[in-house]
Amino acid sequence: MTSYIADSAVFIMGNCSVDSSLLITVPSVADELKSKDSVLRFDLAKEGGLRVEWPEPEMVKEVKKKAEQTRDSEELSKTDLEILAKALEHRDRAILLTDDYAVQNVAVQLGIQVKPIAQKKIRDIIIWQKQCTGCKKTFEKGDECPICGSPMKKKRKTRLSGKRSQEN
Repeated sequence: MTSYIADSAVFIMGNCSVDSSLLITVPSVADELKSKDSVLRFDLAKEGGLRVEWPEPEMVKEVKKKAEQTRDSEELSKTDLEILAKALEHRDRAILLTDDYAVQNVAVQLGIQVKPIAQKKIRDIIIWQKQCTGCKKTFEKGDECPICGSPMKKKRKTRLSGKRSQEN
């Protein structure tokens, strides 16, 4: 039976039609819920069978490694990493429900099926790099150019459009 790994968007948006008994999430998702409505949806889902589980530390390490490779690590929160790790644990029988594009990008590269809540799904796998706003040199990471000291911005390095993600 298919399980669904629920990111915060499931409870924030409130338009997820998946039965609560099929949902799994991580404890830190509850910390991201600010509105009374999202907290209520979370609590109702728990009463309906939502499982709240800690991710396996080995899976978190694997997710961090992949996020470093894709250069999405700067965009991912602790909760994002934990959600991805939980989805990785259940990769063969779960779909990750998230609207976060950085989460989707890492998930697809880890072989995790993704389904967005309210946004469009990512179409291509992206590898990021940093580019200096001053001298235009590119680097793998950093916030300040080691050559001229100007700030750096995120820039797409590679688009792997042949590896589009598959929706269930």
